[in-house]
Amino acid sequence: MMILVLCGVGAAALAMGLRQSFGLFLAPMTAANGWTASGFAFAIALQVLVNGISQPLCGQLADRIGGRNVIIGGAVLYMLGILGMALSDGLPLFTFFAGLVMGVAVSAAGMPVIMASMTRLLPESQRGRATGLGTAGSSFGQFLVVPLAGFGIAGFGWQGALLVMAGAALLMVPLALPLNDRPAPPPTTAAGRAAAAAEETAGQTLRRAFRSTSFWCLFFGFFVCGLHVSFLAVHLPGFVASCHLPSYVGAGAISLIGLFNVAGSLISGELTQKWRRRELLVAIYASRAVLMTIFFLAPKTTGTVLAFSAVMGILWLSTVPPTVALCARNFGMRWLATVFGLVFLGHQIGGFTGAWLGGLIFDRTGSYDLMWIISILAGVFAALVHLPIRDAARPAAVPA
Repeated sequence: MMILVLCGVGAAALAMGLRQSFGLFLAPMTAANGWTASGFAFAIALQVLVNGISQPLCGQLADRIGGRNVIIGGAVLYMLGILGMALSDGLPLFTFFAGLVMGVAVSAAGMPVIMASMTRLLPESQRGRATGLGTAGSSFGQFLVVPLAGFGIAGFGWQGALLVMAGAALLMVPLALPLNDRPAPPPTTAAGRAAAAAEETAGQTLRRAFRSTSFWCLFFGFFVCGLHVSFLAVHLPGFVASCHLPSYVGAGAISLIGLFNVAGSLISGELTQKWRRRELLVAIYASRAVLMTIFFLAPKTTGTVLAFSAVMGILWLSTVPPTVALCARNFGMRWLATVFGLVFLGHQIGGFTGAWLGGLIFDRTGSYDLMWIISILAGVFAALVHLPIRDAARPAAVPA
């Protein structure tokens, strides 16, 4: 069990760390190739959208052939995508590799498939803790790999750093080997065939999910999570600069969020084992709304920015363990990667919205104030929308 968890955490850390490093390449690649910053940014934004759209498809594939096989395929796509980024001689080709190829790669070898595989392979008493560890590992990967990528750019140049990263992506292949959750072969006995016939198909599970209030509450709640995460990740350094604080404060704020998210994810994983998941999500989103309100009204000093970042880091991806657990509780384990992949699509749509809307509001008004107000109200909405979710003691029964 320990090897399974360590490999899952390692794969999630490497996948997240590599994808979060791409922003470091904007300045050197645009300068070297004569590209526009908006052209580079569009390729990365396209990656987020393709990730969201392809995530349910990769989840469905993982449910059918096993998460290990999909993660290995994703690792190969990671390598090809990063290699293509390094060798692209024009922005259209770069957009193809960075946006389309990497978007699918991030879905196949990303956190939802890894979390679903770990959840299926572990006993229920350990699932929340393992999901918390996996989420914490993703943040630790961001905290560790991003600086290494920066050193690589300084030491080998942007192209050399990308080539090293392409090779590092293949380390996900051995890490995926223990995640062997491939469905069992069809039963040969009459009793086994009868039990298999009674099991839900993917279509039946999805129809049940789409008719369920709980599914849509999770979807729109995760939309808010994505909106918050992308707004802060993309615009918090710019907001800090607009407050006339030193540039290192913005960089430090993002680093603190990643560091404290390790603790937040671990705490959330433990609480998912002990609390009702619905109430935990309500508390997380309500806490985000309160924290953003206090920060919005407080004087903007180095101390308040760093304090806000540390507390927000605890709340950052702490939504993941209870959300995965509620998907499993309400819709079962068989098609978990598919269902969670669809919920994750809501997160990525919210992520695109948060990044784009923050920039649009700042361009139109010269201030982030309206975006902070929208984020606060979105946090209140997310806290309320989780209240109707069914949090049964066992997965919902399959309808006759």
